[in-house]
Amino acid sequence: MGIPPFETPEFRFPTDETFAASRTPVPLASEPVRQAWPVRHIVLFLLTLVTTTLAGIGHYEAFESNFAASTQIPPDLWQYYLSRVPSGLWYAGGILAILGTHEFGHYYACRHYRVDASLPYFLPMPLFLTGTLGAFIRIRQPIYTKQQIFDIGIAGPIAGFVVAVPVLVAGVLLSRVTALPPGFEGLELGEPLLFQAVTWLVWGATPEGYSLNMHPLGFAAWFGLLATALNLFPIGQLDGGHIAYAVLGPRSLVLTLGTVLCLIGLSFTSSSWIVWTVLTIGMLLLFGPRHPRTIDEEVPIDPARRWLALFAVVMFVLCFTPAPIEPFALVGK
Repeated sequence: MGIPPFETPEFRFPTDETFAASRTPVPLASEPVRQAWPVRHIVLFLLTLVTTTLAGIGHYEAFESNFAASTQIPPDLWQYYLSRVPSGLWYAGGILAILGTHEFGHYYACRHYRVDASLPYFLPMPLFLTGTLGAFIRIRQPIYTKQQIFDIGIAGPIAGFVVAVPVLVAGVLLSRVTALPPGFEGLELGEPLLFQAVTWLVWGATPEGYSLNMHPLGFAAWFGLLATALNLFPIGQLDGGHIAYAVLGPRSLVLTLGTVLCLIGLSFTSSSWIVWTVLTIGMLLLFGPRHPRTIDEEVPIDPARRWLALFAVVMFVLCFTPAPIEPFALVGK
């Protein structure tokens, strides 16, 4: 599975003069941030549309095959793939909607506070499962208050989750329960709680020897839920790290270190966590384990935002799975 999306904004510590000058929130800038013509963003988006469409064609082929293995290679690959583009858009449209909405949630929260931030960068990658490494925005100036940190951090997961839920429902409705062939071998995907609940509501309990044949739109929702959970880990400069710092202040360091230890433990139970654990540790080594300070570090956030932080925990629980994917597992259920 590809590397899920995560934010890598550039934060800088406010100077000592900044702390001495004010203990109150920094006022908004008088003029909105100007954006240059986003050529790179458009090119990266179009490339990601191509790679996710190619991945989506593979997902649709697998869906149509009803778990039957196929090794037949078309004589004219270019013509074949061009004819299958509409089927690939099921997955591509679903995953780009989820990832794009997530990043634009951050972007528009930054715009609200006049924080200089880039448009989303989509990351194309010809991975047969995901077709993308995700997306991120780049924040190009310090953020001085915990209210701003919190709102910018939580806006992305909430926006992406709001889109992922209807995509999930539509994807499960388009899927079908199919009998597994004798001796079937394949990849086993761990289902988040929300995915399990929607599947049960639509299809009921899966009989012995059967499995949900996932429509590409359903796989887009699965990947989107997993990406939401990964972003909500309370670590460093992930979305969850911003939220944890806004709620706990400097005490969030303990939560960050504890979560890293949990990730290391998960890597011993499921090999699919190894890459994410290494990337997370690398991020902490690069940026440091402590979240950048704000001028109101010791001031608690308001009760409404604390309730939103609790909702972020609920989103994490609904989207998390302890074993996302086992590349060498036998499904054989």
